[in-house]
Amino acid sequence: MTRMIVGTAWLVLGALAGFGTEFEKRIELAGDNAAEIRGFVAAAKEGHGEFGEKAAVFLVEGMPARDLKALKEEFLVENLDLAMKARAEFPWAKEVPEEVYLNDVLPYASLDETRESWRPSFDAQCKDLVKDCKTSTQAAQAINRELFNLIKVHYNTGRKAPNQSPSESKALGMATCTGLSIILVDACRSVGVPARIAGTAMWSNKRGNHTWVEIYDRGEWSFTGADEYAEAGLNRAWFTNDASKAIEGKWEHAIWATSWKKTGSHFPMVWDLKSREVPGVNVTSRYVKAGGAKAEQVAVYLRLWDKTGGERIEAEVELRDGEGEVLQSVTTKAGTADLNDMPALKGCSGMIYQLRLIHEGEARSTVLEVDQEKTVELVWEDLGKADEGLDVFRRWLDLLPEERHLSVPKDALSKEDAEKVTAMIWERLRKESKEDIKKALDEKVVKAAGKEMKYLERTFGEAKEGERALWISMHGGGGAPAKVNDQQWQNQIKLYAPKEGIVVAPRAPTDTWNLWHEAHIDDLFQELIDTFVMEGGVSPDRVYLMGYSAGGDGVYQLAPRMSDRFAAASMMAGHPNDAKPLGLRNLPFMIFMGGNDAAYGRNKVAAQWGGLLADLRKEDSTGYEHKVTIYEGMGHWMKGRDRVALPWMASHTRNPWPKKIVWRQSNRTHDRFYWLSVPEDQAKGGQVVEAEVRGQVINVKADGLTQLSLRLSDTLVDLDQPIRVMVNGKEYFKGMVKRRGGAIWQSLQERKDPSSVATSIVRLKF
Repeated sequence: MTRMIVGTAWLVLGALAGFGTEFEKRIELAGDNAAEIRGFVAAAKEGHGEFGEKAAVFLVEGMPARDLKALKEEFLVENLDLAMKARAEFPWAKEVPEEVYLNDVLPYASLDETRESWRPSFDAQCKDLVKDCKTSTQAAQAINRELFNLIKVHYNTGRKAPNQSPSESKALGMATCTGLSIILVDACRSVGVPARIAGTAMWSNKRGNHTWVEIYDRGEWSFTGADEYAEAGLNRAWFTNDASKAIEGKWEHAIWATSWKKTGSHFPMVWDLKSREVPGVNVTSRYVKAGGAKAEQVAVYLRLWDKTGGERIEAEVELRDGEGEVLQSVTTKAGTADLNDMPALKGCSGMIYQLRLIHEGEARSTVLEVDQEKTVELVWEDLGKADEGLDVFRRWLDLLPEERHLSVPKDALSKEDAEKVTAMIWERLRKESKEDIKKALDEKVVKAAGKEMKYLERTFGEAKEGERALWISMHGGGGAPAKVNDQQWQNQIKLYAPKEGIVVAPRAPTDTWNLWHEAHIDDLFQELIDTFVMEGGVSPDRVYLMGYSAGGDGVYQLAPRMSDRFAAASMMAGHPNDAKPLGLRNLPFMIFMGGNDAAYGRNKVAAQWGGLLADLRKEDSTGYEHKVTIYEGMGHWMKGRDRVALPWMASHTRNPWPKKIVWRQSNRTHDRFYWLSVPEDQAKGGQVVEAEVRGQVINVKADGLTQLSLRLSDTLVDLDQPIRVMVNGKEYFKGMVKRRGGAIWQSLQERKDPSSVATSIVRLKF
């Protein structure tokens, strides 16, 4: 009660003190945690006066939303108290400008790593390491030289995640560049040294990403690699040359430093490229050498010889960037006449390109580094065979997972190679997630959307690996104490026994009346299915959905909006609430109801849905397969007669590539449905998109959309032939579509569903 009074009083005092609207917005965003945030600011003022108050407000105004809603007063006060202590204790810290101290010493985190109390341990470990130091530079060097051996953490790609917190890295004894950089930044801040993360999402030569640390000392920022102590001092690192070729105008090839204060830009985190939560400063210009990325194009002249001392030969030459895009094509000259007659390629000084040469049907390649105008003599027999087929993808998959996003090979694929690339990526993803998936299966819990969902499991019959069925069976209850819903859950696992398959009874994460309606259920079910497909031996085309009572409510809700993940669904004794059946076009659907089950009008609504499905079937004779059974004289409990649903459901397998689809968005929107997808901001409740394939023509009916993507495969259309796309009667695309590894990668990143992998994506704008 005291805290609530202090918090309310503080809100009034804060307004009177003239805090800006940004602070008030952050307090509002904190929601139920607002009292903790207000309490922190009040405690900062009480303990450190006006400067403490200013520091606390600065921290709050830069906090990500998730921190505002979760971090407690005690954690924040401890962080601020120790940061203030360091500022008073160390001579270099006293000289740090206020704005630098607030931005690069005070914060409790650098990126999106797990929030934890690291200052006490690093303060204890590092104060002795820096006791003889006079400057920030000396202190940072001492820490970088000694700390990683002290805590026994070093570089290793076997780490769990790129953005590990210090304790997570210590527990494993390993981290990659980002985790090591987080440690060094935190350790430096613990003794008052201003430090921040720096890095690039992708080197300009497309060789991957890298992260390091910047140190502030007497008005200047310098850099160093974490756990890469250089006796010669700061601004010495193996990546100096790569950094000098960064491209300021391309975010993915620029060099960024983190900031706590909002900057209008963000630091690109390669493991979560959609995130904008970490402010960033573009610091590329400090790294680029004179005449680097901004250099004018210069000419490089080519002569190609069959062998050393041999004859000049003719070949087609492509100048490609690191992603394989062809920038220019020329043909070399043959013979001995006029040796100065040479083709010229144009490139930017300081850039590295790929050359692909084709001579008499054979392809070879080499690297071309452009530094000045020059003539390059190439010898055919010395050139390496061009990276063709699957070798490019094998090398790409050997990158760290967070390095792959910006460098997916772009070469077009044959149908056969697309199948092989799909298999390669799928197996690599399975291998890399095996430990986490095994843990989920052992603990019988899946996590998504900030929730956990436990489940019970029973296995029936035998099936080949990868061909087993998965039966998701939702319990009833809702709007009741947890023990009541737990009992319903325990009962649910006993209700159904298919001839073959794994029956999973998930426990709803909440005890609300709408157990299976809430938005997080979709994400949890996606995760559940992915888990069993990846390591449970389940076929993604044999996943079945059923539920009783409140679980039946869930079937009504989930089946239409997630029908692209199920082979069949059966609703037992539930109520649809606001659900609509339009999305069931390709999902066989059953309804079971007791004729006397009149609560909430369940029996009447079941009959109405039967009529709606019959009407839809009449208008579309190849869709909306359904079966409605109402047991006259029976109430809410049907005495197990609904079990006849299982053999009917088992007779169906999912078609992930139906020629016709009807996508109706519910209030819980999705950005992907069968072979259609939309940007998240385009998905609106009630929106309907119809699409149909006839031969090589795709007809789409859509209202209220400005963008739509077609996810294509050879199962849907012949990608070796041109296609035509009509939207609302107007032609929006006509021509060939190439199979790309990027489409395969994107599909499997979205869902661990190898049956629904697209090999091409056509993006339409209306």
